[in-house]
Amino acid sequence: MGKDIEEKIYRTFTEMASSLGYSEVHGRIIAALLVNGSSLPLQELAKRTGYSTSNISLSLDLLELIGVIKRFRKKGDRKLYVSLEGDLLGALKNAVLLKIKKKIQDSFDDFEGYKKELERLGPEERKKVGKIIDALEKELIRLEKYVDLLSKVEIPKD
Repeated sequence: MGKDIEEKIYRTFTEMASSLGYSEVHGRIIAALLVNGSSLPLQELAKRTGYSTSNISLSLDLLELIGVIKRFRKKGDRKLYVSLEGDLLGALKNAVLLKIKKKIQDSFDDFEGYKKELERLGPEERKKVGKIIDALEKELIRLEKYVDLLSKVEIPKD
């Protein structure tokens, strides 16, 4: 494969990872594994992505958590290998859902803090701000239900 095409593939995946709020290294790891078509030793993966093995190792933790990659050792070989695992689109779905659910939980936590701050306000302002918080929390609950429904949508096979 030509170096120009390979770099464009890497750029596509780094942009996709960045647009989802993940690091560029995550996209470069996926691209390197796709371009190679099979597993790669950690050192080779670092070389192909342009990142250090320690930086790659940290990024692999998240990719393994969301089901994109698998780390393993081959019998009689001390090297750590990395391969794509499962369905890439399914893993992307998991990554997006994980990110959204984390943001929703963070927002619920923020609202609890806001409610505690209400005690420091006067009665009129407490009532006004309390209504706003309640309305936003209600919308957040709706969003959470929507995300739960989205999580049940099946990924097309073809």
